[in-house]
Amino acid sequence: MLYFLLKFIHIIGACVLLGTGAGIAFFMLIAHRTGKASTVAPVARIVVLADFLFTATAVVVQPVSGIALAWTVGYSLTDGWIVVSIMLYILTGIFWLPVVWMQMEMRDLAAEADRQGLELPQRYYALFRRWFFFGFPAFGAVLAIVWLMITRPAW
Repeated sequence: MLYFLLKFIHIIGACVLLGTGAGIAFFMLIAHRTGKASTVAPVARIVVLADFLFTATAVVVQPVSGIALAWTVGYSLTDGWIVVSIMLYILTGIFWLPVVWMQMEMRDLAAEADRQGLELPQRYYALFRRWFFFGFPAFGAVLAIVWLMITRPAW
């Protein structure tokens, strides 16, 4: 019973990471494409909130449930696929943490531009480009981790 509970929690955490990541990227990209501070500001506010509520929670749950699951099943944390998963998880964090700060600054810049009736500032666009490109390695690493969880290759 413990195994299935841990597996359920771990799979839901992976779904939340993938789903929230994809959803955040989609909504932020669509809002950005309008070029309107009045659209970007509320969407960025929700994106930041979603990242803190969902992504950050899953970021904590995943390693805890993963280690507990590995221990329950009897996998060694030095198994190749687990080591690679951990390295990819760290890589994801290296890209995700700056993205959170970028989102907060983009939110603030868009809100200020909206309040003043101005266009989005150049700083916003520079942050958005960086945010966009940081998303690819982070999301790709999460996809690779899910693949490793499913296939558990013997390396």
